[in-house]
Amino acid sequence: MEDRKIVVSGIRATGGLHLGNYFGAVKNWVDLQAQYDCYFFVADWHALTTDYGDPSALVGNSLEVVADCIAAGLDPERSVIFLQSFVPAHAELYLLFSMFTPLGWLERVPTYKEQIRQIGNKDLATFGFLGYPVLQAADILIYRGDMVPVGEDQASHLELSREIARRFNSYYGKTLPEPQALFTPAAKVPGLDGRKMSKSYGNTINIADSPDEIRRKCTSMFTDPQRVRRDDPGHPETCNLYEFHRLLSPPELQERVARECRLAQIGCVEDKALIADQIIAFLEPMRQRREEVMRDPGALLEMLRQGSARANERAELTMQKVRAAMKLDYERFVESKAT
Repeated sequence: MEDRKIVVSGIRATGGLHLGNYFGAVKNWVDLQAQYDCYFFVADWHALTTDYGDPSALVGNSLEVVADCIAAGLDPERSVIFLQSFVPAHAELYLLFSMFTPLGWLERVPTYKEQIRQIGNKDLATFGFLGYPVLQAADILIYRGDMVPVGEDQASHLELSREIARRFNSYYGKTLPEPQALFTPAAKVPGLDGRKMSKSYGNTINIADSPDEIRRKCTSMFTDPQRVRRDDPGHPETCNLYEFHRLLSPPELQERVARECRLAQIGCVEDKALIADQIIAFLEPMRQRREEVMRDPGALLEMLRQGSARANERAELTMQKVRAAMKLDYERFVESKAT
């Protein structure tokens, strides 16, 4: 039987998942399990690049992310699900890559200066934050992955990993494959305030949110800025609220809401209650599954240990190839001298 291609992807350990995480990444991961050998990890070391000042929540956040991923449909029997920090080879390869990665490559990463501006309450002028893409390259290349699922706006991030693989191969011989972008459908989910849904903006709806919390959050949703009064005709094509209908509501409800909005037959307050019902119904199975998983954190940790052991096996094979290519294999050196 022909070996299946390997897909690698990770998610930062910043706490429970929200709708943006689900539609932007995890939903696609669930679909990919049937076709590829998947390595999915929680990037707990990556979280330290911005939260190094107080890492006390890191362990809890990591377990929450895993619980949410399983609740969303990731299956540890079909995918390798693990923690980045449980596979030390990530750090070793990151260190070796850092020796030859030019500073200019890192300083031109599109999100580097953007995040420094956006996250103004933390000192991000650190080696760890600048070197984030090098660790990301190690995360991917340590498994010699064939493909990385990305949106088109993330292709530049993957290209740096490909450049690092090319630079390694040019110095030490062809050892590491260049991973290809697997462009997967990923819906862009707006936050409650109309910006991209993000924990850093505090505008999220989380998988773990209770029905009451979802209703409360929906009352604060940003709606059609052109609709000032209840009897003004609405513009669903530019309304932040209607974006949630496109994601979650059946076609007949989408059509009805759009029509009634344009005719001012439904107001924003009524529509917020309606979309809250849709979100609650969509998330309820995940929320219940999440509660089941979180009731036994010991079993969750054991599952991560088993997944990390499987990841370690492949990572160590890669490091053997890397050390041999760089002539850093001490045992082979001694053996060669003995003969």
